[in-house]
Amino acid sequence: MTQLFKRHSLVLFLCSGIFIAACNDEAKTDNDAETAVSTVEPAKDWKFGAALWTFHTVNFPESLNKVDSAGLKYIEPNTFHSAGPDLKDSMILQLSPAGIEKLKSMIAAKGLTCESIYIVGDSTIDSWKKQFDIAKQLGVEFVTTEPPLNMWNSIDSLAGAYGIKVAIHEHWIGVSHYWDTDTTLMAIKGRPNFYVCADLGHWPKSGVNPLDAVKKLSGHIIGIHLKDIAAYNDPSLKDVPVGTGVVDFPAIFAELKKQGFKGHIYIERDAEDQPSNLPSVIQTVKYYNEQVNKLK
Repeated sequence: MTQLFKRHSLVLFLCSGIFIAACNDEAKTDNDAETAVSTVEPAKDWKFGAALWTFHTVNFPESLNKVDSAGLKYIEPNTFHSAGPDLKDSMILQLSPAGIEKLKSMIAAKGLTCESIYIVGDSTIDSWKKQFDIAKQLGVEFVTTEPPLNMWNSIDSLAGAYGIKVAIHEHWIGVSHYWDTDTTLMAIKGRPNFYVCADLGHWPKSGVNPLDAVKKLSGHIIGIHLKDIAAYNDPSLKDVPVGTGVVDFPAIFAELKKQGFKGHIYIERDAEDQPSNLPSVIQTVKYYNEQVNKLK
């Protein structure tokens, strides 16, 4: 009986040690996570700019002028933008490699940086290759897009071959499959080149709280489209200036900082304010800086 008691005591002692060690390891992990989070400096680590769709009513060189006037550095062009009179007003998608080089020269002349581009392909892999060729020539890190559900594997493989990430963007219910974050997570699973571009103003149109969506997609977000909307569950609405609608930006910025997000945040307007979206973009720059400074 004494020997049995000693054996049980030894087992209890060893289990206790294992439990304490596990707790210590868990606490250490939590502390490490907190340390990692605290090193994120939004003003430095977040690449703030504009999606050129914001200025879709003017051509490419004019849109660059407006981004420059807003004091921004980073741009996200799209392949369906008019390239301007020097390039016969062709869509960027239709340009030759020489035409893309002219676009690069325009960007460099303004001191702007292009590290992503919004692309749209059809149901053929050749259409996607053509746009990946443009993205590669521009030297981007990722393409923002909504890949067809039946092309996930082929587009992921294409992205790997080009060395370019894919950031899955979402429109609203009835227009895009990706309004549902579960669909986005299914697309990402097992596909190493798939990530997320979160459009904060589109989710409310489908009744989705953007903060909840950002939390659910934690660890996968590499791009943000900074956009606001006046109400939930109304797909017909156009966006409103950031900070004037239903999106809780302070909470989302805090969540992104907590997640250790280090990526691109692009102001994007769908609305067509008169005479231009530029005043609202400048207003958004001020709002963004105020909120980011509060995170320090």
